[in-house]
Amino acid sequence: MKVATFNINNINRRLPNLLRWLKAAKPDAVALQELKASDAEFPIAAIEKAGYGAVWRGQKTWNGVAILARKAEPVLIRDRLPGDAADHEARYIETAVNGVIVTSIYLPNGNPQPGPKFDYKLDWLKRLRTHAAKLLKQDVPVVLAGDYNVAPTEIDIYPTRSWDKDALIQPKSRAAFRSLVAQGWTDAIRELHPEERIYSFWDYKRNRWPRDAGLRLDHLLLSPAIAPRLQKAGIDKSIRAEEGASDHAPAWVVLK
Repeated sequence: MKVATFNINNINRRLPNLLRWLKAAKPDAVALQELKASDAEFPIAAIEKAGYGAVWRGQKTWNGVAILARKAEPVLIRDRLPGDAADHEARYIETAVNGVIVTSIYLPNGNPQPGPKFDYKLDWLKRLRTHAAKLLKQDVPVVLAGDYNVAPTEIDIYPTRSWDKDALIQPKSRAAFRSLVAQGWTDAIRELHPEERIYSFWDYKRNRWPRDAGLRLDHLLLSPAIAPRLQKAGIDKSIRAEEGASDHAPAWVVLK
């Protein structure tokens, strides 16, 4: 089973890129983020024609999450992260696909920091930890897939000081991510590529893609019930080079 996460950065604008990648990579489940489309604008007809069922929660501005399943219909479990009834941002969706719980997470960016947006990011991470702990207690196969907007360590960002004040690499952001993983989750890409500088995001600005000035922000965390099934993990870096590409590339795992 191949599970991927892809911040598509506007699903309708990038639809040709997405469809080409789906045809080539053939993932069984895909977590999408940053749809930038309302529920009604989600391109379900094109997705179904490509052989995928889908569930989604759209939002017109910067958010929106979806999960696609190849030759199947994902079963919706929840379409928001528990813990704050007043939070209406479309940043979390959870489904069952082929007997595995798969999430799509679009964690808040948190900039500028310090400030309310950074506080919201840390609070969201705290809520995610609380919910993730409940999933672990169920002892079921779970893939927490998504754009976490955290580069967890120094090797998850190209050598630079220019991001030092950015919310993506702040000590509090990194500590919150570590405490989530420490519950018992396996960071699949790091498990198989422990020392490699491997990135999933390259900003459009400052020539960062040609310079390979990237960050690893897109993660797939595996529960103990599924981690032993991990066979392969990687990032389809070449997708970032396509015309009209998202600033992210798909990250994926292959499970027995």
